[in-house]
Amino acid sequence: MIEVPQGAGGGQIAEILAENDVVASASAFTAALQADPRSSAIQPGTYRMANQMSSEAALGRLLDGNYREIDGVTIREGLWVAETFAALAEATGNEVADYEAVDPASLDLPDAAEGELEGFLYPSTYEFGPDTTPQEQLQTLVDQGRAVHDELGIPDDELREIIIKASIVQGEGAFSEDLPKVARVVENRLEPNPETNGYLQMDSTVHFIYQERGLAGTTDEQRANPDPHNTYAHPGLPAGPINSPGEEAIRAAMDPEPGDWLYFVTVDPSTGETRFATDWEGHQENVQLFQQWCQDNPDQC
Repeated sequence: MIEVPQGAGGGQIAEILAENDVVASASAFTAALQADPRSSAIQPGTYRMANQMSSEAALGRLLDGNYREIDGVTIREGLWVAETFAALAEATGNEVADYEAVDPASLDLPDAAEGELEGFLYPSTYEFGPDTTPQEQLQTLVDQGRAVHDELGIPDDELREIIIKASIVQGEGAFSEDLPKVARVVENRLEPNPETNGYLQMDSTVHFIYQERGLAGTTDEQRANPDPHNTYAHPGLPAGPINSPGEEAIRAAMDPEPGDWLYFVTVDPSTGETRFATDWEGHQENVQLFQQWCQDNPDQC
């Protein structure tokens, strides 16, 4: 196995191959590279190579994806840190404990993270070589998030609030078209008004506290939990992000759809159908639809 580092040029690759006895001469391999216009397509990563290969054969392997060792993992939008660790462990063969052992202080997190990973392990598809460590993998997720945040032009002093809002939008919205509306509900409920008094009352914040998936609602006992992330118990935003949101949710939090909605409810959790209302009366009509669904599906509520 040899490792082609990110950004390695032809000369560096040639030296790596020669030092590992894959080719006899770095200069001969460099000549083979220069003679083959495909050489610019060599990807960073770990490759299965043999000893004492010809320069042409070694180049052929570096251009053949079948010889590249890849641990691919897709981190979905809205995962909690614990779920992200589990997804990484399953894809790479590491243990969840290996990721739990990484001290967040050892990572180059943005200041907005306030030393915590939740909200800042960016969801995307990643490829990791077999020798990458859990710390390196987590840093890759953090770095990807930084790149997206920079591309979206989020000011540093607004990043934390936007990610918190986006995490709620991600946790509550089932479809892309609903996300900007959910973001508007968040903004409207945060504004002083007699209907909400600044309380968001989002079930996703309670599910985060209990780390429970699969249930559509929450109990009275859960909603009374004094945890600072509980938006039923405390007005305003939760103490921090409740998942790692993707780009669509972040964009929605930055630019909510105009509207007067104060309420929404997913009336059919099996399909994700969500209805929005501007007042309590309209919301109760939608809630009745949800309650009927719960009566029909008692094991999911």
